[in-house]
Amino acid sequence: MLGWAQPGKAQATIDRPVTIYVAGTAGGGIDLYARLVARHMGRHIPGKPTVTVQVMPGAGGIRAANYLAEQAPRDGTAITTFANGPILEPLIGARNPGYDMSSFTWIGAITKDIGLCISWGPTPFKTIDDVKTQQMIVAGTGAGSETDTWPIVLNDVLGTKFKLVTGYVGSQETILAIERGEAHGRCVFSQSALKIAKPDWLRDKKINVLVLTALEKSAEFPGVPAVVDLVTKQEDRQLLELMVGPSAMARPFAAPPGMPADKAALLRRAFAATMQDGEFHAEAARMKADLAPTMGEDVQKLVARIYATPRPVVERVKKLLAP
Repeated sequence: MLGWAQPGKAQATIDRPVTIYVAGTAGGGIDLYARLVARHMGRHIPGKPTVTVQVMPGAGGIRAANYLAEQAPRDGTAITTFANGPILEPLIGARNPGYDMSSFTWIGAITKDIGLCISWGPTPFKTIDDVKTQQMIVAGTGAGSETDTWPIVLNDVLGTKFKLVTGYVGSQETILAIERGEAHGRCVFSQSALKIAKPDWLRDKKINVLVLTALEKSAEFPGVPAVVDLVTKQEDRQLLELMVGPSAMARPFAAPPGMPADKAALLRRAFAATMQDGEFHAEAARMKADLAPTMGEDVQKLVARIYATPRPVVERVKKLLAP
């Protein structure tokens, strides 16, 4: 449960502007969800500060994570929101990114998500089996991002032939690459991000969904397999469970490590209140944004569980992803 302030104690406030840093580019799914939260969260923070959004793209989200760990103020005025990739990077990346996500102060997560491995409709890639017989070019946003890790993992456990072309700054750039024919698709694109960034892709069936990076199938994509159902070896399943772990806390918001407990509790209460706010829900519905929030202390536990993954599983993934 959330730690509410005790009666008789002065309540912490934030009376300076709050910035939500987006580990992505303007117009991408991370940015759109951040702006949705920013428009409503200030009403629920004691002191009622203005809440603004600043994009901080780079290195698949690692730049923003490093900023939060090393430079951001610890007074409640700096929050960052990520895709899933940077959560796993300190565990499985080939380099030390300079932070440990389990030490961050987790404020909450907006939804639960699944990853979609997609191809552009006219391409010859209609099912995941098609990628086992011919090379499929997928667009990536940089080391550490899911767009760059999943193709390598799937090639190993499923025998697919994904070819990663990386270096796109963010989601919008990968979208343009796919529409222009520079890439056959992207593996993966989070369902929540795709719904608000390119709703017509799903609505008008402009893409093929090849496989779900999820623990189970989804009623929204009948006939599309979950990746864990395509493997038989226990060690492959453990690897995939690590990779999909962050999806249980999608669209997460974190503050720096080492924050005072009263400021951490304040931000968590404000996030929880925002998730119950009628105006927030109305705008989320207009945006077709998925809401299935997880509160801050529960996100903190989920991240701790991910970081407690058995070492042999982690080492296998690291070896796979090594340059």
